[in-house]
Amino acid sequence: MLKPRFFVLPLLVSVVLSGAAGSAPGQTEYVPKSGQPGKDVVWVGNPEPMVQKMLDMAGVVPSDYVFDLGSGDGRNVIAAAKRGARAHGIEYDPDLVQYSKQLAAKEGVGARATFERGDVFVADFSKATVVILFLTPEMNIRLRPKLLSLKAGTRVVANTFAIGDWNPDQIANLGSGCEKFCTARLWVVPAKIAGRWTMAQGQLTLKQVYQSFSGSLKNGKVTVPVSGRVRGAGVNFRAGKTEFAGRVDGNVIEGYARTAGVDSKFRATFVGK
Repeated sequence: MLKPRFFVLPLLVSVVLSGAAGSAPGQTEYVPKSGQPGKDVVWVGNPEPMVQKMLDMAGVVPSDYVFDLGSGDGRNVIAAAKRGARAHGIEYDPDLVQYSKQLAAKEGVGARATFERGDVFVADFSKATVVILFLTPEMNIRLRPKLLSLKAGTRVVANTFAIGDWNPDQIANLGSGCEKFCTARLWVVPAKIAGRWTMAQGQLTLKQVYQSFSGSLKNGKVTVPVSGRVRGAGVNFRAGKTEFAGRVDGNVIEGYARTAGVDSKFRATFVGK
């Protein structure tokens, strides 16, 4: 979905359902049109190549629970369901919700592709393992706190628009043949590791900005700088001459430390902010 003041868009060809439920004889069937107004944005369908690109980048598999925020005509949800995943669309326009349900049933994925009428800013999508966005930059920023509160490792994919200063983990372009909205962006929700950790190597103190963190490792009178990155629950950082690689599990980080080519296990325990 896109905000009216940002774009003037041509109409796209829409899918027409013949014999749709709720259409009385002589009535014109509801068919969504690109550019039609909505609550916060106008609706524009995600081009099919971008639908598939975003699902590929997110690595959608049957065990995933995909949420599309502002699901429009349901095409992202239906495509995810065709890959075997459970998928749920949240859309404010009741006509689009009903249309999506009908289309999902027609495509044979009604059991896995579900839809609700709701406001994306108040809806509960905390169970998502993948979140799909095609919203404005302002809306993405408003959603950012909820996105960052999702379980570490949850994938967020967006068509074109960023999420403020939260840099994506991956960017891909559709390439030749695509005229607009050709960039897909992927973020992996990082584990929260800011604070103080104790480990055999000393006291680890970290400050975190999204996927990046920095700080210090103090052992007795010796303090060395720390810098690293988080991808989901995976953590990699350097402290002095030692490289650390581990995984966050609640209040513990466990993994391996390598110094001068020699590996040893490490365990860090969270002790507070």
